[in-house]
Amino acid sequence: MTAKKAVLQLSIHEEKIRKKALVTVSRFSGVTSITIDDKSGKMTVVGEVDVPVIVIKLRKLCHTDIVSVDDVKPPEKKPEPEKPAPPIPAEFITYPMNYAYQYNPHAYANSYYYQPYGNCRVVDEPNCVIM
Repeated sequence: MTAKKAVLQLSIHEEKIRKKALVTVSRFSGVTSITIDDKSGKMTVVGEVDVPVIVIKLRKLCHTDIVSVDDVKPPEKKPEPEKPAPPIPAEFITYPMNYAYQYNPHAYANSYYYQPYGNCRVVDEPNCVIM
């Protein structure tokens, strides 16, 4: 079902009937917008609705006539300007690391040494002090 724009002529003499008409039409599923011109008594209903069903409901409240029913064209989409591509993040380059020893987790179980992390090398030299 396509969206329709229906213009209905209502004979509204009281504010109470006007409010009931608005509530009645707004309860239909598919109604997008409702406008009432108080001077001319015209109601405009836009949405995917069955217009004769709306008229049958409104005729229980006041005298209702269909003035026009038109298909609503969807708004034309403007072409969006192309956005520049986001900069490509720097790639992380990893180099293979050759350790000077074979890591044995049981060898350091009772000591304060930790497992080597990342690209670090642990060198244990007996007579070397680094300050």
